[in-house]
Amino acid sequence: MNNSMIIYILGHVIRLEGLLMVIPCITSLIYQEHEGFAFLVVILACMLIGTLMSLKKPVNQTIYLKEGCIATAFSWVLLSIFGCMPFVISGEIPSFTNALFETVSGLTTTGASILSDVEVMSHGMMLWRCFTHWIGGMGVLVFLLAIIPMNSASGSNMNLMKAESPGPSVGKLVPRLKHTARILYAIYFGMTLLEVIFLLFGHMSLFDSLCTAFGTAGTGGFGIKNDSFTSFSPYIQWVVTVFMIMFGVNFNFYYFLLFRNIRKALSMEEVRAYFLIILASIGIIFVSLMNTMSNIWDALRHASFQVASIITTTGYASADFDQWSQISRTVLVILMFIGACAGSTGGGMKVSRLIIMFKTVVKELGSYFHPKNIKKINMDGKPVEHEVVRAVNVYFITLMTVFTISVLLVSVEGRDLVTNFTAVAACLNNIGPGLSQVGPTQNYGSLTGFSKYVLMFDMLAGRLELFPLLLIFNPCVYRDMIMGVVRRIRRGGDMRRAS
Repeated sequence: MNNSMIIYILGHVIRLEGLLMVIPCITSLIYQEHEGFAFLVVILACMLIGTLMSLKKPVNQTIYLKEGCIATAFSWVLLSIFGCMPFVISGEIPSFTNALFETVSGLTTTGASILSDVEVMSHGMMLWRCFTHWIGGMGVLVFLLAIIPMNSASGSNMNLMKAESPGPSVGKLVPRLKHTARILYAIYFGMTLLEVIFLLFGHMSLFDSLCTAFGTAGTGGFGIKNDSFTSFSPYIQWVVTVFMIMFGVNFNFYYFLLFRNIRKALSMEEVRAYFLIILASIGIIFVSLMNTMSNIWDALRHASFQVASIITTTGYASADFDQWSQISRTVLVILMFIGACAGSTGGGMKVSRLIIMFKTVVKELGSYFHPKNIKKINMDGKPVEHEVVRAVNVYFITLMTVFTISVLLVSVEGRDLVTNFTAVAACLNNIGPGLSQVGPTQNYGSLTGFSKYVLMFDMLAGRLELFPLLLIFNPCVYRDMIMGVVRRIRRGGDMRRAS
């Protein structure tokens, strides 16, 4: 276990979070809010601790997939702990558990909130709360790969990117992974800026536009109003609908479009299936809402907004969909599990996994009629390797196991099945609002501390694709760490005796 490299990466992550907090700190100063002091304290702590941890660059910079997963999991845990401290120090969320829940929800782009009145928050805290979505959307380690020179030996950079990036597979857009990370962030930043411009045209203030764009880009869902998006104009709702769908698309699609490889972009099966699912879901809910809305355009707008919000796991609400028909709510719950495309900022199981699983079932059914035929599963005109199919199956089994155990744990406290089921589904798939007591007009503040920690685990597990977080609960990880420290001490003792 390369302990030195793990600590080195964690140090850079903590320092990066301290630098990112400068933005809400300046915002507090602009609005002359005393909460800026809380950010200043945490910034200094992050810079000091992070610098001490990353002061000495390890000689051995190799990161294998195991170390990549461990570094990623601990990075997100530390990001959440340091990220929640401004809320606690300022007193805006005095409870550490609630502040941690809000921060984990923000960084994992879940959008599940414990706050009943978000409009009373200071500008600095509101910006930080929404900015955590933007930070977590593309990933912190992906950002580090773009700006910090690291040794690419043994595929170290790729192992870090695989551990953090959502989806069943991660590849390079260009030969150097550093350039890939920069391209991804350039697309991410450009699309965020474009949404801000469109929102400004809808007479939304710059501050509100930034907060809304951060939540949309990261597919997070922290609203700046108590009613989420219900009180915003139809124009604003349509803009956010379009951008939610755009951020749920595999970013490879935009790369191909940018470099004029339109044919390859349009041939992506996952993207085509993604839009097909969206259109079918909107159609079903639109028909269901036609008799309950004042006109068909309102029905189309709310159906489109909510489908886009749930499938991309953003979690914004333009209406109280908990009051909609059973078929509409059923469609939305199904979309919670499907999720967006791989390689997007969205959560959920991912459309690509759904396609692979569907094709696997078709292949198995075909084998009953033609048992001697050897048929490969193809995607985008290329055969899908057996290892990928196996990984998809293992992921699904693990997801269902974690989901089942989580539902059982939160059910101990006696809430109704709909609340427990949708709360876990919403947190594990990084969506935010569920149904019943955690519906779009409710929040998670009434849950006990035990349930909140279970759901925090689910949020982190869902964002990190389960395995990196599960790995840190393996005793072998800590045994390897301890053995590494022991070997280093012995080596140091041998060198002293030799001298």
